[in-house]
Amino acid sequence: MVTGQLLGLSMFVTYILSKIRAYKLYRQTVSELSELSDRELADLGIARFDIARVARESAFA
Repeated sequence: MVTGQLLGLSMFVTYILSKIRAYKLYRQTVSELSELSDRELADLGIARFDIARVARESAFA
């Protein structure tokens, strides 16, 4: 029984850490894209209002 509980705890911690990493990637992507000019974003095919969506798709896909 203890082994099962440890496995469950380990899986939970792994899940939480993966969500934290994804959120950090999301914030980093938003930050980096926000620093680009509208022209640079257009070259990438991204409108400024799409930054959050693009970052979300990148981090949580």
